[in-house]
Amino acid sequence: MKNIKLFPKFLLINIFFLLPITTIKAQKQHISLRDSIDGAIDLSNYIIYAHGFIVIPTVITEPALGGIGGAIVPVFLKKRAPVIDENGKKRFINPDITGGAGMYTGNKSWLVGAFRSATLVKPKILYRVMAGYGDMNLSFYENMPSGKDLEFKLNFKSYSFYTQWLKQFNNAKWSAGPQYLFLHSDIKLPTENLPSFIQPKDIKSTISQLGAAIQFDGRDNIFTPDKGIRLQSDFFWSDKALGSDYNSWRLNLSAIGYHPITKKLIGGLRFEGEQAFGNPPFYMLPGINLRGVPAGRYQGKTSLIFESELRWDLYKRWSLMGYGGLASAFNDWDKAFAKPVVYSYGSGFRYLLARKFKLRMGVDVAKGPEDWAYYVVFGSNWLR
Repeated sequence: MKNIKLFPKFLLINIFFLLPITTIKAQKQHISLRDSIDGAIDLSNYIIYAHGFIVIPTVITEPALGGIGGAIVPVFLKKRAPVIDENGKKRFINPDITGGAGMYTGNKSWLVGAFRSATLVKPKILYRVMAGYGDMNLSFYENMPSGKDLEFKLNFKSYSFYTQWLKQFNNAKWSAGPQYLFLHSDIKLPTENLPSFIQPKDIKSTISQLGAAIQFDGRDNIFTPDKGIRLQSDFFWSDKALGSDYNSWRLNLSAIGYHPITKKLIGGLRFEGEQAFGNPPFYMLPGINLRGVPAGRYQGKTSLIFESELRWDLYKRWSLMGYGGLASAFNDWDKAFAKPVVYSYGSGFRYLLARKFKLRMGVDVAKGPEDWAYYVVFGSNWLR
């Protein structure tokens, strides 16, 4: 729902179901699931030579969606070879990713959708397209004078469309271009004690936002980087002239970096800031996206997030994770961090599942201000 941020979580893989299914498919096409270098279980050749098609049973672990659920995600991955540009420099091409998703969770939320992330090689354009329909049960919170937050459980029936097109510069690590978001929602409200943050027009609303993004991506791969940084700044403009029910702006800044501290120890840092202007609907206000913190739990017109993590490549393909973060969401800068700062910390593990893609996956367990949560992670928890 919120800023399409929940959608990527529906692509997380459950390794215990994935391996048996891919083994059956690979045996029919006589493709080995053992790596030629270390003999370990590896899906690289299956993805490359079996046309990259995998039907993925997925575990949904987002606390805001009930903490448990399942999905079926058919995905095509296409590995792209590097190309030599007219200036004689080698340009690396990210894999094309195409798929669909259907999910159902423990709080009776469900969603169907489709997505594609790919590259137009000759014009040097990176593009993303997502569309979906969902019937989602989500909680939002109202700050009370007593200092306690009052929970409201709302039902959203929404369909959405998002696309982004970025043109790469001569230095292919830099790119910029337009983006667009359309979101229509019907909200079912509780019969009593309506929250003050809901306006009448929020009950049935349409959001149409036009924007742009500029990014620098120097990571060594898009799935589980070992080094490099990614910087992005983007904005969205919502206006009645675009068919939207709201007049507002939204500005986002993000920085993610990785650095090998030793050969087997990889450090990561993340910063994200989001600022809303005007009068956006309550469900589009900036929020806190940290492991262990339910989506939509803390909101304001501004959000700031700091997070760090360490990955220790302990034994062969197995790694241990440790991470922690701080964040705050507030309405006025003169009251920044006036509310208690939100924190989370935790640990987990990773397995190098596809060496040729540098793709790792595993499980994280995180503790937030209130509860514990767990996450099945595909690639990186900071996957963008």
